[in-house]
Amino acid sequence: MERRTLGQGLEVSAEGLGCMGMSEFYGVGDDTESIATIHEALDSGVNFLDTADMYGPFTNERLVGAAIKGRRDEVVLATKFGNQRADDGSFLRINGSPEYVRAACDASLERLGVEVIDLYYQHRVDRSVPIEETWGAMKSLVEAGKVRFLGISEAASATIERAHAVHPVAALQSEYSLWSREPEDGVLATCRRLGIGFVAYSPLGRGFLTNEAAAPRDADGDFRSRQPRFNGEALEHNLALVGNLEVIARDKGVTVAQLALAWVLTRGDDVVPIPGTKRRTWLRENIAAESITLSDDDVEALEAAVPREAVEGERYHAQGMLNVNV
Repeated sequence: MERRTLGQGLEVSAEGLGCMGMSEFYGVGDDTESIATIHEALDSGVNFLDTADMYGPFTNERLVGAAIKGRRDEVVLATKFGNQRADDGSFLRINGSPEYVRAACDASLERLGVEVIDLYYQHRVDRSVPIEETWGAMKSLVEAGKVRFLGISEAASATIERAHAVHPVAALQSEYSLWSREPEDGVLATCRRLGIGFVAYSPLGRGFLTNEAAAPRDADGDFRSRQPRFNGEALEHNLALVGNLEVIARDKGVTVAQLALAWVLTRGDDVVPIPGTKRRTWLRENIAAESITLSDDDVEALEAAVPREAVEGERYHAQGMLNVNV
């Protein structure tokens, strides 16, 4: 698989693998199939694995750690801190305090069973702690050899600049897809001006930009059933947009998911999508998107099929929206 470079020299596969859904948020998982999916990803050249301490909570890091045991040198490993949860899964707070940064990193290293994290993200920005204090602690992790590169997620341009002044930001991770185009309003330009890579999570719109868009979302533990875009009139309206993509996909002989991923891959050599899946079948479909070539006319047609102003519903519920682009 093609390689792309994030920030100051972190080379990763052009597509990564988001591992969150293997442990939580998308219904019941299957650890055996999830580990097989990670192994097939590595065998196929996908070396960029994304997890976080909050997924599970805490169990996803252990799952990823078990999957990469004996294959650590094949993996660019990314994890995150900041969304603090209790053992019972309850959400405590967004925590960017220096003490928490250091403790969270040590805990992640133990769960993952590794000596160093390749890319360590601040998962959400803590409004109560100056970003300089959080990033000062993160910088100390690099100096201690526990972390190689630093990233931040769902941060606004001014926050990115302040963090970057403390220590170079290798990557901004934010939602980006045909139906979530907000990064184009400024943060992508900020990243490019500062030499920061962009990691696009949910490039398939949490599974909506696929041929399975109309599938029920009411399974136990599927958080999409509580998100505005997946409910009521917004759902019906957005399904029509996916219908537009289905027409283009049929003409090109590919799937909607492959089209959506191929579009993200055209956004620049500094943009790396991390589609999440817990099944090998969907992994293979996603990997095949890299071989799709989109012309300028194709890109224009896709963006006309899903105009950003036509998408109905926020991407998170009201409380969740308070914690993005901070």
